[in-house]
Amino acid sequence: MEESADKAVGRVTVYSIQGCPHCLQAKATLKKLEVPVCDVDLGRHPELRATVKELTGRSTVPQIFFNNIHVGGNDDLQKLAPEELQRLVSVVKEVPLPADAPPLPEQDQSEHEAGETDGEFVCEKDELADLVADLKHGSVIGSQRRGLTLYKKSFSGAHLVEWLQKEKGMAMAEACNTGQALLEKKYMVSVHGSGQQDGSFGEGKDSMDTLYRLLEDDPHSALNAGQTASCTPLQAGELSLLLREMILKLFSEHLSADGKSVDYKGMSANPVFERYCELAIQLQRVELLSLSREEKLAFFINIYNALVIHGALRLGVPTNIWQRYRFFNYVSYLIGGEVFTLQDIENGVLRGNRKGLAQFCRPFSKTDPRLQVALPHVEPLIHFALNCGAKGCPPIKTYTPQDIDSQLRTAAEAFLENDDGCVVDSGKGEVRLSQLFKWYKADFGSTDENLLNWVLEHMGDSPKKTSLQGVLSAGKTKVTFLPYDWSSNSTH
Repeated sequence: MEESADKAVGRVTVYSIQGCPHCLQAKATLKKLEVPVCDVDLGRHPELRATVKELTGRSTVPQIFFNNIHVGGNDDLQKLAPEELQRLVSVVKEVPLPADAPPLPEQDQSEHEAGETDGEFVCEKDELADLVADLKHGSVIGSQRRGLTLYKKSFSGAHLVEWLQKEKGMAMAEACNTGQALLEKKYMVSVHGSGQQDGSFGEGKDSMDTLYRLLEDDPHSALNAGQTASCTPLQAGELSLLLREMILKLFSEHLSADGKSVDYKGMSANPVFERYCELAIQLQRVELLSLSREEKLAFFINIYNALVIHGALRLGVPTNIWQRYRFFNYVSYLIGGEVFTLQDIENGVLRGNRKGLAQFCRPFSKTDPRLQVALPHVEPLIHFALNCGAKGCPPIKTYTPQDIDSQLRTAAEAFLENDDGCVVDSGKGEVRLSQLFKWYKADFGSTDENLLNWVLEHMGDSPKKTSLQGVLSAGKTKVTFLPYDWSSNSTH
């Protein structure tokens, strides 16, 4: 919470979240007015979300009050007539703060509560990390031939066991158990097509003949590949929260003063980004199969939103349809020993393995090990949590499994409050919806009727909801879709 110094007797209260461009633009406008501004970050103080919703009837941020007078969001602030804005400034400067002014957080609460991170990560070295480091510098890894195919940077099970016996003094049984541990902890993977693929390692001929690679040597394009994750694996939820918080803080630091553009070049040169990349490496060996539905939702939403920014830093922001297709099908992380692209996360995991835009088949085949991670059913609400491109953001920046369904519903309400999410034209009996509802219509019930009922059910109590109810009760509602804004927010 920040407050500018001034002689005024009242205050302007802004409820915002970190990384929200509309919040930043609103605060830049208020700064020019030379009034005291209390900025309350609802990401740090989620206990105030319900109160703000009750006071404003809205689920979006920013929400702005001049003393106890609710102005609305950033759009509402920017549209104020000069004389009305001056009247509000006079209220703050001349009228004492009333008793029913919007609340602030408790003064003794830390600005760095649970979930906040300064980007520091202390690595507790895994018990097998030194052995893997020795293996990398030994004589085991090389090029192996199977038939006509040459497998680079690989080694057979027999070579590994022999090395463990000779260099580490292990007995046969201990060497095989170590090989199994290296597989289970995802330090190494079996090379596709070179032998058994069931994830077991033993004294049998199949294991001895099978070729393996260290995970970092397995060829793929993941942005967090190329180095071994040598730390003791963190819990998946804890790691996703750290990553999301760190890159969002970095993103916020490089937003322009008006909140309209991002300096990705400066962001990539920031030392904090290097620390982020080091932390992202630890995703390689997280345990995913034991996650509950709620944990999967929170984990993969947070990782998706972080990966979008990481991809923009590494590859640039896509500016045309081909670049966007490549971006979402190419930008990836190595997670739990498997590669997940943005498409894989959205359509494979979060949509229950459904075909996405311009996809001819499901992301995961029946034999794909990633299918075990996919949610059993499509989760329509995830569409409103993956990034924030609307004119007002939900008051949530990172998602937690504890109340994930409530958080997702809040995100949906915030999206539908915006006119780039839903517009109700009572005069024409028409409802104009975001392209998201057209692209993923099957997730919302397939038919126009089911789609409109879903929208109505997930709207917060507002005049827009009353208008929609009126249009639907009149019958023969026309559904059209709004154009989607693909414009880049990069300064370069």
